[in-house]
Amino acid sequence: AQAAAAPAAPAPAGVVPMTGMQKAVVKNMAWADSVPTYTVSRQIVTDDFDALYAQLKPKGVTVSAMLAKAVGLALAKHPIMNSNYVEDGISYNSDINVAMAVAMPDGGLITPVLKNADTTDIYSLGRAWKDLVPRAMEGKLSADEFSTGTFTISNLGMFGVSQFVSILPPNTGAILAVAASAPTAVLQKNGMMGMAKVMTVTITCDHRNIYGADAAKFLKDLARIIEEEPQSLLF
Repeated sequence: AQAAAAPAAPAPAGVVPMTGMQKAVVKNMAWADSVPTYTVSRQIVTDDFDALYAQLKPKGVTVSAMLAKAVGLALAKHPIMNSNYVEDGISYNSDINVAMAVAMPDGGLITPVLKNADTTDIYSLGRAWKDLVPRAMEGKLSADEFSTGTFTISNLGMFGVSQFVSILPPNTGAILAVAASAPTAVLQKNGMMGMAKVMTVTITCDHRNIYGADAAKFLKDLARIIEEEPQSLLF
């Protein structure tokens, strides 16, 4: 006989005090309300990317590491996307440090950072991510490990969402929302219809330093890397 399912935890009642992490998220969201942001979306075919992941997964490489590497390579071609607005100026970051949003078990978000994602090899990124996440969950990251991101990725693909928009973190210029990859009918290069796995990515940008054309060009190069040049992630 099957064991009885554990009883569901009782639903909270009344006002539950926020954790320090949740209060920090509230503060960050209030900052975002004062920033003139906009969003741009693009669909990206992931068949070759997924095939490469299947090869790299046994070697300890995660999807998060692969996304960070792809974004890092694209950012290297578009420095404006790795910048942030300062009073009467644009601050260009010399390093490409990709922060990855992680939900905390007791509420709130934290953004462990994969540093120098454009130049660090994919295996090192995979090892770094596997080290960062457990310590993030335990609240054991140093400030340098979660507050030095120059560009942020929020990936909800594992939950099957089709598309979403992320709120811009403080003192950054852009954040990329990555949705699930799903089988989709597409027009192939031979002119015939066929099935491919497609994901929708949506970038939120600060319009004070990043214009719509900048975001579109960045997404075009990101799509090219994922669709046509996934092997470039290995170098």
